[in-house]
Parts: sequence; structure tokens; C-alpha cells
Amino acid sequence: MLALSAQGVLPKVDYAIFADTGWEPKAVYDHLDRLEREIAVPAGIPVLRVSSGNIRKDALDPDHRFASMPLHILNEDGRPGMTRRQCTGEYKIKPIKKRVRELLGYPYPARIPKGIFVEQWVGISTDEFHRAKDADVKYMQNRHPLIDLGWSRADCIRYLNSIGLAETPKSSCLGCPFHGNAQWRAIRDHSPEEWADVVEFDAAIRQGNARANANGNRLLGQAFLHRSRVPLGEAPIDHVTAAEWAALQEEIDGLDAAELEAGVTDGCSPWACRGSDPVQDDFGLSA
Repeated sequence: MLALSAQGVLPKVDYAIFADTGWEPKAVYDHLDRLEREIAVPAGIPVLRVSSGNIRKDALDPDHRFASMPLHILNEDGRPGMTRRQCTGEYKIKPIKKRVRELLGYPYPARIPKGIFVEQWVGISTDEFHRAKDADVKYMQNRHPLIDLGWSRADCIRYLNSIGLAETPKSSCLGCPFHGNAQWRAIRDHSPEEWADVVEFDAAIRQGNARANANGNRLLGQAFLHRSRVPLGEAPIDHVTAAEWAALQEEIDGLDAAELEAGVTDGCSPWACRGSDPVQDDFGLSA
């Protein structure tokens, strides 16, 4: 959407916002820098980076209030479970709303007068139109330009290829429990330092929320990043799941599965965290 706006295909937005959890892959930060340098700045579109803190650091700090990640749990009786997901609201939606209020001139807790709002662009394509929803506050009105254009995921990939952005990475926390085996393998095989980081974090969260533990509320079970509920360094990430195998066998709109592989890896949107669809955290705001 940022590129479409910068090139005049879509109207020029006033701002683009990136919600930073503090634990994105290096490739995402490098790509964001490139987008800002090569696309946003020449078009005169400011890129605002907002944050509520570093999710990795906060998760391991017993003195810090932490919005829980959706960790995979193995209960003491052997039953599987999952902790509540609060991280998207705390580390993505909250800082975006805070900055929007500031842009409007009504920082919290000021009351925003009726009729004052921003138009917020959300990058949902026609493949996932069911995720297109209205904002939950009156001072933000959602618009879905890709759906308005009739663009599918494949159309987005073709466009990115055409402007030299074929290697656009998916935005999601490095150690997101919603990662599939393909994304875990990619981290392990292509980024040893980041792999060591997530393996270390996985071991550190075995007993769950550090603050809860410090307060004596120890989790009655064990927490894991991988859905197999074994330590990440030992998890069966070389197993190709049925979904991954299906993706390798089919073509969508003339695109080879190999071309689509980067388009179906895990991502996390401020507006709908999910485990198998692509997303970027770049939002256009037009007052």
C-alpha cells in the first residue's frame, strides 16, 4: 500500500505506521529501512515507528507487566493447552492508537470530538476479505484499498516483483508460537544468531510468565514455542506438514508454489493475528 500510494496508484497518505514489538527478524527491520529510504522519503510520506516496549525482554522480566503470548502448554496431566494471546493488543494495536490520538491532537485521556477521525488503510487482500472489519473506535475508520482494487495475494506478489521488492519479508515476532515448521526452518538454516536467540527464549519461558512465577503463581505445566510441545532445539521442524505439502503441490493464479512460499509464511497483523497468512505492519493514515 505504501508503494501504491507513493507511485500515485492510490492517493497519497499522510503517514505510514509500523508497530514494532522490538523482536522482529533483522530482515524485517532492514526491509523497513529500505522502504523508508527508497519509497517513503522520495514521496514525502513520513514513516512513524511506534512501540510499547520489547516483547522478548518484557516476557522474561519478573518486574514488568507483560501481555501474554499464545504459548503452547503441556499440562501436568499430559493434556495440551495454550495461554491467552494478549500481545497483539498490547504491542501493536495500543501503540498505533496512541500515535493516532497524538496525530489528531487529542492524546489520551482527552475526549475526541464527534466527527474527528483518521482514515486508516489496512492491507487485506481479496483472499482474506472476511477479515476486513470496521475499527472498534470512532476516531479511526478502516479502509481496505487492496480489496477496493480487487487485488489478490498473487496480484500483490506480482506487483512487489515488478518494483524490485520480491524479497519482502513477513512481519512477525521472531519467536512467535504461531510459526509453522517452514518458518522455524528458515530461521535455523539462514540466521544462526536468531535461531540461537529463539532456542534460548524457548528454554527461558518453560515455566511461563516470569512475573506470575515471581508472584508465586507458577504455571501448572510447561510452556513451549513449538506446537509439538518439546524444546525448540529438539522439535520436529524438518517434518513437512500437510498444509506445507499442499502448498508445494499447487499453483495459484499461475504462480509456482516456490514463488508463493514467502507469501504464505506466518505473519501477525495488528488487526488479526494469525498463523499462516502474510501481512505487513505498514498502515496508511489520512486525516
